[in-house]
Amino acid sequence: MTEPKHPLPDWVTRGKTIKGLIEELRSFENQDAEVRVSLDYGETTHCISIVENSDGCCVLANAEAYHLTEWQDVMDGDDETE
Repeated sequence: MTEPKHPLPDWVTRGKTIKGLIEELRSFENQDAEVRVSLDYGETTHCISIVENSDGCCVLANAEAYHLTEWQDVMDGDDETE
């Protein structure tokens, strides 16, 4: 990726803390609304399957790809014979 012509605004790259995220989520009127995650500014979204502590960071993850691939083999018992 080439260097952008114009610098990115600080709010785009600084990220959020758990405390800040919770505060922001509390501002939503509908507290029963589904929370989803997107890496392409909302073009596609995915549900949050897992919340984990990874290297001191809170990671929100979607586990659909794993469950459509490796997990299928685990459930089959890896008993395929060649």
